[in-house]
Amino acid sequence: MTATQADLQIDRPTVADGAALWRIARDSKTLDLNSSYSYLLWCRDFAATSAVARDEHGEPVGFVTGYVRPERPWTLLVWQVAVDPAYRGRGLAAALLDGLALRTVVECGITTVETTITPGNTASERLFASFAERHGARVEHEVLFEADAFPDGPHDSEVLHRIGPLSLTPSA
Repeated sequence: MTATQADLQIDRPTVADGAALWRIARDSKTLDLNSSYSYLLWCRDFAATSAVARDEHGEPVGFVTGYVRPERPWTLLVWQVAVDPAYRGRGLAAALLDGLALRTVVECGITTVETTITPGNTASERLFASFAERHGARVEHEVLFEADAFPDGPHDSEVLHRIGPLSLTPSA
């Protein structure tokens, strides 16, 4: 039996979710995998600006992590978005992103979302382009970090996608 998006609950992550988020990121095969420790800290320190999708048993099956940029407090930087392979293709990443954006608009006054995407990651490019379209926002692109800026070996450039201003209200 497969779960539909309606069977899933989206809420804030807890420290107890950190290990599951690390596994989902690892199994994505596309995300830069951070240490398991960093996912535990993320769930503790950035739960207010992150979201987790839970199945009918309360187990995490997807997440989006983000933070409010200290020098741009109206901007949510989305760090990672990942969905368990068994739950892909159901619009869960978009639902997570929409839910987190709405929550941070209400709680933090967010008007802009930023993320970085490596060239050729068409799934992420489509996710954020459709997010911008749904929320009446324009998208600006610029290379944030060139490939040669990464000290740990081959890495693609990271292109910043700045989306805003958002047309998102609590009634949306």
